[in-house]
Amino acid sequence: MEENGYVYFCSAGETFDSVALKYYGNEKYAAELLSMNPELCRVTTFKGDEVLILPEIDMPENELGPDADYELPTTAPWKE
Repeated sequence: MEENGYVYFCSAGETFDSVALKYYGNEKYAAELLSMNPELCRVTTFKGDEVLILPEIDMPENELGPDADYELPTTAPWKE
């Protein structure tokens, strides 16, 4: 872990959006990735082996991340 985030090695074809979705569960956190990695802000698609710093983000409890412990609903909300 870096001083204020985790080190991540990008794979070819990834984007800031896809990395945000993968690690934070929401593409909206791409802005935080861009802020933490300004030297790569002009890159739209990674070629592979770029190094990103993934910041620690305080996410609201109602947002589910990739490691969230939750159960999927058994019925659609409009059927309840």
